[in-house]
Amino acid sequence: MTIRWKVRPPSPRTPQFARDIGRTLLEAQLLLNRGITDVASARSFLKPKLSELADPSLLIDMDPAVDMIVQTMGRGENITIYGDFDADGLTSTALLLNLFSSFGTPASFYIPDRFQEGHGLNPGAVAKIARDKGGLMITVDCGTSGHEELVLASELGLKTVVTDHHQVPAHFLPVCPVVNPNRYDCSFPFKDLAGVGLAFFLAVALRRALRERGWFRKRQEPDLRSYLDLVALGTVADMVTLVDQNRILVSRGLEEMKSTRWPGVQAIQEISEVDPSGITGYDLAFKFAPRLNASGRMGQAEKGVRTLTTGDRTLALTLARQLDTMNLHRRTIEQEILEQIEETLLTESDLEDRKTLVLSGKGWHKGVLGIVASRLKEKYHRPVLVLDIENGNATGSGRSIEGFDLYGALLKLEHLLEKYGGHTRAAGLTLKASNIRALAEEMEDLARETLKDEDLLPAIEADAEATLSEWDTEALRRMGSLAPFGRGNPDPLFYGRALEVIESRIVAEKHLKLKVRQGNVTREAIGFDLAKNHPLEGKTIDMIYTPEINHWQGNERIQLKIADLEETGKNRRVEWIED
Repeated sequence: MTIRWKVRPPSPRTPQFARDIGRTLLEAQLLLNRGITDVASARSFLKPKLSELADPSLLIDMDPAVDMIVQTMGRGENITIYGDFDADGLTSTALLLNLFSSFGTPASFYIPDRFQEGHGLNPGAVAKIARDKGGLMITVDCGTSGHEELVLASELGLKTVVTDHHQVPAHFLPVCPVVNPNRYDCSFPFKDLAGVGLAFFLAVALRRALRERGWFRKRQEPDLRSYLDLVALGTVADMVTLVDQNRILVSRGLEEMKSTRWPGVQAIQEISEVDPSGITGYDLAFKFAPRLNASGRMGQAEKGVRTLTTGDRTLALTLARQLDTMNLHRRTIEQEILEQIEETLLTESDLEDRKTLVLSGKGWHKGVLGIVASRLKEKYHRPVLVLDIENGNATGSGRSIEGFDLYGALLKLEHLLEKYGGHTRAAGLTLKASNIRALAEEMEDLARETLKDEDLLPAIEADAEATLSEWDTEALRRMGSLAPFGRGNPDPLFYGRALEVIESRIVAEKHLKLKVRQGNVTREAIGFDLAKNHPLEGKTIDMIYTPEINHWQGNERIQLKIADLEETGKNRRVEWIED
C-alpha cells in the first residue's frame, strides 16, 4: 500500500520564535508543528510541572464523590474498587488499592472476567459486591454507561462512585457521583485523561479532604508523586494524547519510575530488560503495557493487579514472569487469528470495494480481538471490527482511522447492538450474530458518507526536510526535550532526499540495515520489517526517518530509524503542508 509523504516547509515564524523561547531553530520548528505558538505554552511544554495540574474540584461530581468516600472511611465500611481488565483499568485499580492501604483503610477489588462478563459493570457483579462486601463501590475506567447496574446498586444498598473517561451515552442520567471529564456539564479544562489519570486526580482530592479533616495527625501522609509511575504506565498504554495534563503526568511519572517504590514495576522492568535510568514512553508502550495487558487478555487480570500491589519482591518477580509467559501465548494466538483472516476471509475485492472491514469467526480468543483489529487497521488503513461468534451472539472490538469516529458510528447503529462503548478510535461491542451482515452494510454506508478515497491511504507527516549534516548528539539531546512522544506529540520525523546507499543488508530475517551517505556525512539506518526493500547498495534513495542516539555496549552513535523509503526519481508526490 502506497504511503503518502507529507512534509512541513520551514515556517517564517521559526527564527523569531526560537529567539523568544531561547531554543534552537529545530526545537522551535517542532513546537510550532505541534501547535505550540506562544512563549508561555512552549515553556510549559518543555518543562512540565506538577504545579500546573488542574484543580481536581473542576471535575464535576468530584467533591460529592470525595465526601462519600471520606464518610465511608470514617464509618469503617468496606470499599471495593471495580476496575477494567486492560492496562489502564489495572493501573487505576492498583493505584487506589495502594492509596487506601497508605491511608490505613483496607480495600478490595473486583475485575470482571473478560470472557464471561465483558467490559464494564454487570448486574451479577454488582449483586455479588452488594451481598458479600456492601459499603462503597468505586469504579475506575468504567461505569458511565452502566445506568441499569448503578440503579441496581442503589436498590441493593450499595453506595457507588463512578470515575470514568469513556464517551457519555446519549441518554446519560447520573444516579450517583459520576466523575467523567467527557460529561457535557463538566468544566474541567482537559477532556482526554486516561482512567488512571482520573484515579490520580481523585487521589489528590481525597488526600486534600483528609488533610483538612485531620486524618494525618496520627498517620503518615502519602507522597502522591510516588504513584505517578503507575499513572504514566496506564496513560501511555491507553494511547490517549500526551499533551497538556497527560504530558505532565507521564513526564513526571517516567522520572518516578527510575526509582520506583513498587516491587511489581521493578519486576516488569527486569523481565523487560529495561534500564530504569533511561526509561522512555516507548518502553511503557511496547514492553510494559503488552505484558500487563496480557493478564486481562488471557482472563487472569487479577495477576496484573497483584503484580502492581504486592510489597513482596519475590512474589512480584514470580508474577511478572507469569505476565511475560501470558504475553508470549497471546502473541501466538493473535498471529493464528490474523493468518486465518488473511488466508480465508479477506479478498482483494474487500480491499478494493469497501471502506470498512467487519470480520467474524467462531472460536476466536476474545482477549486478542482488539489487538487483531489494530493490526488489520494498521495494515489496511480502514476501520475494522473483529467479532467472535458464540451461541448466537457476537462479541468483539474495533479500531478506526483518522476521520472516522468509531464510537459515533456505533451510536448511530445502536439499534443493531446489545452493548457497546469506547472512544473515537477504539470500541467494544456485543450483538446478535444475525445482525452482523446488517452492521457491516450500515457501517460501510456511514464510512462512505465520511471517508474520501485518499483517507484510506496512510500518510506520514514529516516535521521538516533535513540533511544528514544537521544531526549530532547535541541536536538530538535537545530534540529529546520534547519527549515523551505519543499521540498528539509524535516522534519527530524528517524527510531526507538523495541519500546514497553504500551498504545494505538484512538483519534478524525481516529488518533492513543500511549505511547511507550525503556529501561527506555517513550514517547508519535501520528499517524494521522493511527487508523487502533489500538490496539497495549503490542506489540513491529518499527517506522519511527519525534520527536517534543508539546506545550499545557503552558507546553512542547516531542512527536513523526508517519510517519509509523509496528510490530517488520514482516520482512519489511529496505533499508540502501549508500553515
